[in-house]
Amino acid sequence: MAKRLRVAVIVPPWLALPIEGYGGIELVVEGLINGLKNLDVDFEVFGNGAHTIKGVKTHSLYKEEQFPHIAKSYWESVPIVFAHLQYALNKIQEDGNFDIIHDHNPLIGVEVLSLFTRINNTPPVLHTIHGPPFSDNETLSKGMPDNRLMFEQLEFPDRLFLVGISNTLVERAPQAVQNRLLPAVFNALDLDIFPFIQNKKNYFITLARFDPVKGQHIAVRAAAKLNKKLRMAGTISVIGSNRQLLLELSNPLSAFRNTPELKYYKEKILPYVLRYPNITYSGNLSGSAKMKFIAEAKALLFPIQWEEPFGMAVIEALACGTPVVAMNRGAMPEIIEHGVTGFLANNEEEFCEYMERVDEIDPVACRRSVEKKFTAEAMAKAYLERYKKVIELTVMDKKENRYYE
Repeated sequence: MAKRLRVAVIVPPWLALPIEGYGGIELVVEGLINGLKNLDVDFEVFGNGAHTIKGVKTHSLYKEEQFPHIAKSYWESVPIVFAHLQYALNKIQEDGNFDIIHDHNPLIGVEVLSLFTRINNTPPVLHTIHGPPFSDNETLSKGMPDNRLMFEQLEFPDRLFLVGISNTLVERAPQAVQNRLLPAVFNALDLDIFPFIQNKKNYFITLARFDPVKGQHIAVRAAAKLNKKLRMAGTISVIGSNRQLLLELSNPLSAFRNTPELKYYKEKILPYVLRYPNITYSGNLSGSAKMKFIAEAKALLFPIQWEEPFGMAVIEALACGTPVVAMNRGAMPEIIEHGVTGFLANNEEEFCEYMERVDEIDPVACRRSVEKKFTAEAMAKAYLERYKKVIELTVMDKKENRYYE
């Protein structure tokens, strides 16, 4: 009988699982872990240890969440990721019996693992590319550095493979990346924790970190123009409550005063919050408050201004039967069926028009779209197939008989 596959899952060090509020990559990995529990797989997690998922063995260097440091200068934040990754790889190598490593640390993870997998007798690696999007003419025209150069200079040993979270994300990847890619695996969620509500209340929502690329400035303009109630949730830098936000905005010596996120909120969002009582900030929601916020909303507004690699908030909304009005960019056409589970707008004028039409969308169709494509079970099974493929493709020393076959 073939032995059970043993997987080392390396999560970013910023937030602990299970997620208690905003979570991007960590929320995806939480869904993956819950899905793997029901498969014939042994796995251990290398992540933040502030708290852990019951019954899941978790190794952690950091016992407190590191999210407050994520937006700091690179010489302050990058050492956290490097220390976390090195700790995980030291433990994995010391153990000596993992069949595969599944890494979720953007950019730095693939760099570190490119070096690690050149060492003899290390497990093969599957690195999930969660983002950011690969550079293109649009990002370069905005003065952003070309992140493709990093991937072009990377060496990809036989033990290192990549997978994207959407087809849109990887279609513009450099050739070096394309050569190591396995078919994309969509992000997913644990559907059981998302309540389905058929009858919606009369308010729209945004659910994302505050950043120009997330487009909250477009959402507030649309809500003001149409006289709609808009409730916005998410982090502003690392600020996650109305009380803290008011304190930071009123403090001329605030440590956050020069962060791009707070400046964005102050310049582009706050004027609308002050002028229109129907536009409010709800903080960084978690638990039942977050579920109620999403499930009762008339629609999620997702006016992205970049090539969004995926968009967890979108499938969270759809899981609750809440339609989505999004800009027709990034992975949105892979998630939203126009006119069935929401609308895809090509400009602000269309965006406003579609906000007026959300009652045409059947909440049942929204929920079914997640049941069909974006469940934790489906994601876990897809990744298990990728694990087996990586091991099959890896150059192995057959005499060691260490790898799953």
